[in-house]
Amino acid sequence: MRMLLWLLIFPAWDFGTWEAPTIVSRKEWGARSQTCRAQLTQPVAYVIMNQLTGMECQEQDVCSQRLRGFQSHSVYTKGWCDVVYNFLIGDDGRVYEGVGWDVQGMHTQGYNNISLGIAFFGNKIGSSLSPAALSAAEDLISYAIQKGHLSPRYIQLLILNEEVCLVPQKPVMPRKACPNIISRSVWEARETHCPKMSLPAKYVIIIHTAGTTCNVSMDCHIRVQDIQSFHMDTQHFCDIGYHFLVGQDGGVYEGVGWHIQGSHTYGYNDIALGIAFIGNFVEKPPNAAALEAAQNLIQYAVDKGYLTPNYLLVGHSDIVNTLSPGKALYNIIKTWPHFKH
Repeated sequence: MRMLLWLLIFPAWDFGTWEAPTIVSRKEWGARSQTCRAQLTQPVAYVIMNQLTGMECQEQDVCSQRLRGFQSHSVYTKGWCDVVYNFLIGDDGRVYEGVGWDVQGMHTQGYNNISLGIAFFGNKIGSSLSPAALSAAEDLISYAIQKGHLSPRYIQLLILNEEVCLVPQKPVMPRKACPNIISRSVWEARETHCPKMSLPAKYVIIIHTAGTTCNVSMDCHIRVQDIQSFHMDTQHFCDIGYHFLVGQDGGVYEGVGWHIQGSHTYGYNDIALGIAFIGNFVEKPPNAAALEAAQNLIQYAVDKGYLTPNYLLVGHSDIVNTLSPGKALYNIIKTWPHFKH
């Protein structure tokens, strides 16, 4: 199944008159039991709209079948707790309940806790959305505002870091890394001025932050903020010490980024990318989402020229006397490409 993400704008929508949308419940379309637990605080400030292709349907029973297949793909292939959207709109003009109003979606890293994710599906590839689908979207957003789920001053957008993320490679093609990077502005980093990094870097140093981990985007935002404050106010670093941080929500949080020196490993800060997993991984390793996010980030760094192709990957404890990155995580990175003890 191919997923295309795009921005859709409805400048002519008039929210003065509206009808409550007909919502096909999870039970009606035959969804598996809801297992997602991250609650959505309302009203949210954003609406993020996507379109799914390869799910053609024009009737409720066929659309329901397509959604059951999509849910199975999301849970068993992707490892998510459910479908990634709050609602899905079929080309039949019906609104299908995804994770609903009160649960965070998993559609856009860094925005899941502050947005409603809505996906269109059912139209033929290359064809426009049906008038019925567009009308249903208008009614759904109007209803969300009227019921306090969505701010009347909402912003409608799609957040993507790189154009290459728009259309994933087909399964037969080599996999293209596309990390979900949450920018400093999204997690509300303090403004700083630090020395520039000389690129491409020659090393990747894998670190753990110790302390509490995070599985939900909102919690990860707070953890990264706290780490920056500790590094600047207690350790007297010029900024957060790592180039990037990885949460167990599958997000990559921009630390000082590609072009600024880190403060993670004395003697290596100007030649190594410091990638820190949020949490303590002495006894238990990070989850699959975090491990995949870190590997994607490393491959992306090579593809974009931020990291030399013959880089060396080491654990923090290989260079300094520390428990970081934790034995459980260290045992995993030993199996990664370019590892050098």
